[in-house]
Amino acid sequence: MKKLLIALATSTALISPAMAQELEKDELTFGFIKLTDMAPLAVAYEQGYFLDEGLFVTLEAQANWKVLLDGVIGGQLDGAHMLAGQPLAATIGYGTEAHIITPFSMDLNGNGITVSNEVWEMMKPNIPETDAGLPQHPISAEALVPVVEKFRSEGKPFNMGMVFPVSTHNYELRYWLAAGGLNPGFYSPENISGQISADVMLSVTPPPQMPATLEAGTISGYCVGEPWNQQAVFKGIGVPVITDYELWKNNPEKVFGITAEFAEENPNTTKAVVKALIRAAMWLDENDNANRMEAVQMLSQPEYVGADAEVIANSMTGTFEYEKGDVREVPDFNVFFRHNATYPYYSDAVWYLTQMRRWGQIAEAKPDSWYDEVAKSVYKPEIYLEAARALVDEGLANEADFPWDSDGYKAPTPSEDIIDGIAYDGKAPNAYLDSLPIGLKGEQKVVGNEVQG
Repeated sequence: MKKLLIALATSTALISPAMAQELEKDELTFGFIKLTDMAPLAVAYEQGYFLDEGLFVTLEAQANWKVLLDGVIGGQLDGAHMLAGQPLAATIGYGTEAHIITPFSMDLNGNGITVSNEVWEMMKPNIPETDAGLPQHPISAEALVPVVEKFRSEGKPFNMGMVFPVSTHNYELRYWLAAGGLNPGFYSPENISGQISADVMLSVTPPPQMPATLEAGTISGYCVGEPWNQQAVFKGIGVPVITDYELWKNNPEKVFGITAEFAEENPNTTKAVVKALIRAAMWLDENDNANRMEAVQMLSQPEYVGADAEVIANSMTGTFEYEKGDVREVPDFNVFFRHNATYPYYSDAVWYLTQMRRWGQIAEAKPDSWYDEVAKSVYKPEIYLEAARALVDEGLANEADFPWDSDGYKAPTPSEDIIDGIAYDGKAPNAYLDSLPIGLKGEQKVVGNEVQG
């Protein structure tokens, strides 16, 4: 079968514009974690977009985010579905040091915060109701404050899970808690637990293990990507309280990461990969998500996400279920191409860096220029636009669908699109940090178990 595919690909490549530039490497292995937002990789493979570019790709699920990153750095993987914070953290030397870049942003939104049934029942009296008697969304973490205080009065820590220290999930969970007045804790060079001065204890749990860890009572809640929030609803063990779309409308999520060395040595291959991924993203969102059920069936296969199609469809097709039976329309819960979702904006990179600084992963204050320089060393819109131009020239994409004249920064996110009512401007990172009520500001540092300065 594989030989047949190669023969077909070769015959296609002979007449394909993609072969106008010779590929430096045509056999590639990409890694991913079993999450809904790995979809562009699965679609590019299953729809033949990689083959159209003359690429013979193998997709391999990875055990966790660290194994995935190490695979890319070590060359066992040519690239991977990554947490957006991973290329940034590696490039600045937080954790494993390596220059990782991203020429392609994989999606917007797609995460949620879930609590156990016990915690949900304790939160409900603190949550306003709609005229229909349903909880009013978005739900603030203020509703969690009395619950955390009760745990503390009983001598119990309030534990929550997130997927990795530099994950969107860690920063979104921290953002939600801090917006409600709860301190999620700080990092320091000497203490990388992230639990210094914490009201809520956050720790790492791999995404597919979140529901089981919640059910076992090890954690009382978590922040994770789909389908693992909806899985808690289906299993009857927890209730999602907020989606990241409600937390920050159209926030950036995963990226496709490769080493800077790979991109330098294989520029034509890199462009070909990005072309295939852009086509996959377009397919996922085209005709008002008309292909989503087909994508759900694809992702439910064990080699990809492996969750029941019904669970994946719960969020992938434009709805989201909170309490069992409380299904609400969230058409943009998963966005793969709309709103320039695939363009690697510098301002997205800067937001992740501000959160690293906010919680002490970046220990020292940095000037605004530093944030801009790091963003530009990791996020590569120039590679993205070169791939997009090739697709337009080949008649495979529309000129109007790409931000050709962007300087790499989105317009500031207005205050009404973020749960704490604080606007975000990627061109003014330090002013943004100073505007946040909980977190490091200015020259502050974490020394021992306290913030100084």
